[in-house]
Amino acid sequence: QVLLAAAVCTKAGKAIVSRQFVEMTRTRIEGLLAAFPKLMNTGKQHTFVETESVRYVYQPMEKLYMVLITTKNSNILEDLETLRLFSRVIPEYCRALEENEISEHCFDLIFAFDEIVALGYRENVNLAQIRTFTEMDSHEEKVFRAVRETQEREAKAEMRRKAKELQQARRDAERQGKKAPGFGGFGSSAVSGGTTAAMITETIIETEKPKVAPAPARPSGPSKALKLGAKGKEVDNFVDKLKLEGENIMTSVSKRSTEAAKVLAPPVNMESVHMKIEEKISLTCGRDGGLQNMELHGMIMLHISDEKFARIRLHVENEDKRGVQLQTHPNVDKKLFTAESQIGLKNPEKSFPINSDVGVLKWRLQTTEESFIPLTINCWPSESGNSCDVNIEYELQEESLELNDVVITIPLPSGVGAPVIGEIDGEYRHDSRRNLLEWCLPVIDAKNKSGSLEFSIAGQPNDFFPVQVSFISKKNYCNIQVTKVTQVDGNSPVRFSTETTFLVDKYEIL
Repeated sequence: QVLLAAAVCTKAGKAIVSRQFVEMTRTRIEGLLAAFPKLMNTGKQHTFVETESVRYVYQPMEKLYMVLITTKNSNILEDLETLRLFSRVIPEYCRALEENEISEHCFDLIFAFDEIVALGYRENVNLAQIRTFTEMDSHEEKVFRAVRETQEREAKAEMRRKAKELQQARRDAERQGKKAPGFGGFGSSAVSGGTTAAMITETIIETEKPKVAPAPARPSGPSKALKLGAKGKEVDNFVDKLKLEGENIMTSVSKRSTEAAKVLAPPVNMESVHMKIEEKISLTCGRDGGLQNMELHGMIMLHISDEKFARIRLHVENEDKRGVQLQTHPNVDKKLFTAESQIGLKNPEKSFPINSDVGVLKWRLQTTEESFIPLTINCWPSESGNSCDVNIEYELQEESLELNDVVITIPLPSGVGAPVIGEIDGEYRHDSRRNLLEWCLPVIDAKNKSGSLEFSIAGQPNDFFPVQVSFISKKNYCNIQVTKVTQVDGNSPVRFSTETTFLVDKYEIL
């Protein structure tokens, strides 16, 4: 089957939407569609009509026609099946089968047409898959927008803080009977500097609303004054300015996007029975040692894509020795799980839901036992004259884990420049805009269980806390796994796939 084009046209042969799947000129396709109504015999019920070179396969849709133009040697039965799928796609995007409605959603229809046919040949897809493919959104775009909004909020908070400092300095100067200082270029004179500071403060206090406030009128003078909240500024211009302030803004965005994609990307080989085992840890430690609180939540999500595997049982192996608390879904047979460590429905005749993620088992671990900390961080700042020498080290206590993309973030004092790095295991990034030092380690496992970083910078010991840690792991902390899946009837084994993720919700050393 070679499909040349798919089109929606009027009964007069005027093309509303047309998608060509082979190389064709616009004049050629318009000529073919204009000739189509003239070839139809009135009063006869047909679904196709032929010329010397092409075949038209069509279906009436109220005042319009859905037309496929194919070669004469294509399989007419396959053409009719493809035509039915095209005809079902159009009502998915258009509320009425009218010319203006089709024109309004023309690009949606073209994207859907491209999912049905590629290079003239029919793809093996159904209506539900087409809807899924065309509605697919970008996770990286969501991450980028979230990071950009965070940057905007941080910049606004910094502006509010600076404006309050200027206003306070102006008030102090007025109380002492002195002229308000110009504050380094905020105005053309001492008086205009004080006025501008007050106006800037008022403007920034108003910008606590989500939208950027228009700039207030400024006093006359040289145009060196800082312009805050300028009218008509696009968000992209705002981000461009942030990019100039810190070199690593876009790098950090792409890295976070990549990390999130690694976590959320589905496995390559996904069986009809698929399980997601996900754990999240929230941990807080003291800087002098001692675990203040550690809480871990885990869950097994079951996804079945084939109806013949809907009545199954999961055999769970629990080798945890830390006292984790397990809880099954209300519809799961709790007695069966307690006695035989199997997850099955209370009513064996019922089936698990198809094509949806179902949480069947969850667990929770809360402790203050220091030996349970998976990765210990020891940050030791010591004053040395006007500067501070900081030694920080990590050690993997849970050697069965393999932690990937580990980032240990140490805050730095503001306005003191970049740190002087001594010895380091791994790599580092200095974020000058956010005053952070990020210690990056691709992998921490039993072969690479410890490492250290030394650096010097002006500051006090309290300036380097809280230290924050993030990582991703494909091995779970609590050793809970699904070892086998069997059918309820006959107890025959079923092939399955597993995706395991261990994430950080919060990991801080205060």
